[in-house]
Amino acid sequence: MNTKEKILDEALTLFSEKGYANVFVGDIADRVGIKAPSLYKHYKSKRAIFDAIIDEMNRRFEEQAKAMQINGTDAAADAGIYKSLSEDRLLMLGREFFLYYLHDDYNKKFRKMLTLEQFHDTDLAKVYSKLYVDDPLSYQGMLFGFMVTAGVLKTDNVQIMTLHFYAPIYYLLTICDREPDREPEALKLLDDHIKQFDRLYGRNN
Repeated sequence: MNTKEKILDEALTLFSEKGYANVFVGDIADRVGIKAPSLYKHYKSKRAIFDAIIDEMNRRFEEQAKAMQINGTDAAADAGIYKSLSEDRLLMLGREFFLYYLHDDYNKKFRKMLTLEQFHDTDLAKVYSKLYVDDPLSYQGMLFGFMVTAGVLKTDNVQIMTLHFYAPIYYLLTICDREPDREPEALKLLDDHIKQFDRLYGRNN
């Protein structure tokens, strides 16, 4: 791990432990084992470190999506993939994504930091909403819209259908963040949720 990567890792750990506002550049430099002026050679500010962490999270997500043989951001491309998947494959993809968001070190720590900061910093509250609510709902809404047009899913309200799908998953994720020992229970509920969603809105409806 090079110095730039170590700065991001140590900064994210500190943000998740103390909250973004309570961590200073000097604190990050101390954890990395360098002086603050040396840190500034890599990142111009604490906000630049924060932005680089988001970039790294996006890079990790792209790698995960590629490993799962989907795009992850292009809803039109993914609709063509999802429409031919068996229910067993849907369940496997659902679990893989859930476990990725739950256990990926960057996502886990970043979500914890935003949970701490959302009531103190309106900008970070908006980042939380964008990353874990607005962006997933936007992507899934477009994905489901394409699948409804193709006749794979059936509904007269794509927005509500999207909420029906995502809200329980987000709920299970936050439960496991607070109580990690409930992960097996959450995975079982996730499977049951996807099966029921497929039967409510899918081709067998």
